[in-house]
Amino acid sequence: MYQQECDQITMSLPAKPEYVGVVRLTVSGIANRIGFTYDEIEDMKIAIAEACTNVVAHAYEGTGMMNISFSVYEDRMEIMVADNGQSFDLSDLKDHLNPVDADQPVAELKEGGLGLFLINTLMDKVEISNQQGIVLVMTKFLHRDEVEQHVDGVNTTQPEQ
Repeated sequence: MYQQECDQITMSLPAKPEYVGVVRLTVSGIANRIGFTYDEIEDMKIAIAEACTNVVAHAYEGTGMMNISFSVYEDRMEIMVADNGQSFDLSDLKDHLNPVDADQPVAELKEGGLGLFLINTLMDKVEISNQQGIVLVMTKFLHRDEVEQHVDGVNTTQPEQ
């Protein structure tokens, strides 16, 4: 299969809350440079913050590192968040990606369930594996050719009488 060329940007940061903002700023800068919309960038910032926060909260009992890589292709960006911490049940993790029950009170949601659901909702593709830690790969496709409806502000429909 043809392997598409990409620019690769990698970061290795301590798995501490104070570094999550650095990762958010980095994804914002890269995504802006390649042409993502403001809303798409905000979605990616939320998703990567959730992924990094999961590493900070769950991967290590002491100190550890989170490894972030950004693969920039012509039509998409793939963001990988990886750790070498305590592995946990991958099937249980994937269960958290199911839609949230609207009838369930927010206070009763499983810890981490909302964050993983959010990541899955905000990104176009999400892949998770656990080999010596957790690797989460999130993909956002670049939709350069799409034209928003009614960009000229003129409504062409006639009001009903």
